[in-house]
Amino acid sequence: MTATIPTPTPNSVATSPVMNWLNDGWITTRRNLIKIKRVPDILVFTTLQPIMFVLLFTYVYAGVIDIPGSTYAEFIMAGIFAQTVVFGSTYSGSAMAQDLKDGIIDRFRTLPMSPSAVLVGRTNGDLLINSISMIVMMTTGLIVGWRINSSPLEALAAIALLLLFAYALSWVMAFIGMSVRSPEVINNVSFLVLFPLTFISNAFVPAETLPTPLRVFAEFNPVSALVQAARELFGNTPAGSAQSEVWTQQHPVLTVLIGIVVMLAIFVPLAVRKFANISSR
Repeated sequence: MTATIPTPTPNSVATSPVMNWLNDGWITTRRNLIKIKRVPDILVFTTLQPIMFVLLFTYVYAGVIDIPGSTYAEFIMAGIFAQTVVFGSTYSGSAMAQDLKDGIIDRFRTLPMSPSAVLVGRTNGDLLINSISMIVMMTTGLIVGWRINSSPLEALAAIALLLLFAYALSWVMAFIGMSVRSPEVINNVSFLVLFPLTFISNAFVPAETLPTPLRVFAEFNPVSALVQAARELFGNTPAGSAQSEVWTQQHPVLTVLIGIVVMLAIFVPLAVRKFANISSR
């Protein structure tokens, strides 16, 4: 008599922990993408804000701020790119704080899924939002006179660097979002921290024009390194501009890459551990 071989069911198929983790991460990422689809206001305001900043700075301040060797439109775009993706990373923190408030995290506790999958999905969703913002900003910038003066590969490297920095920062904000008591707190905290980092930098005016204490802060500001790296990769560095003596400004790309690795190495484990502690309560 011929033995009958049972047909394997989805539950009986052995999968590796890595595949399970990737699947969990994709499911939570899809959840956040569906949320954007169901609440289109998030995407609308995310795209309107960069357009507003591009038009505001290129048309309102271009006539009063002189950039020797370049136009203000080319000078400012890297700063607007950096500011938008940095502030865009705060969505992870506010979303995690809101999920805690609404009890969504308690529902995740009942599911057989990796604790880090929720965080992966949250940060991946913010990465998509920042990517859309970058496309909108670059299109608007090209309309108002901004141009890429480097090779396509260098331009792609600039975009990747901006998005990677924002992705690493989103893990920082996710950790903070799980450490506060309400979404309102994370919004206030992020504003108090990120607002000085973006405006006391070389994003909107050359750092050498700032008063000495602010100039020193701007030169060592990680956002300044991000802006300088984007300017160099897009080919928007003003001709004949003075070379800074600060190492972070002389090697901005390497500085940003080091910052990305450090943020991920520190805050990914901290965020995962924080989420696991919250889930075990």
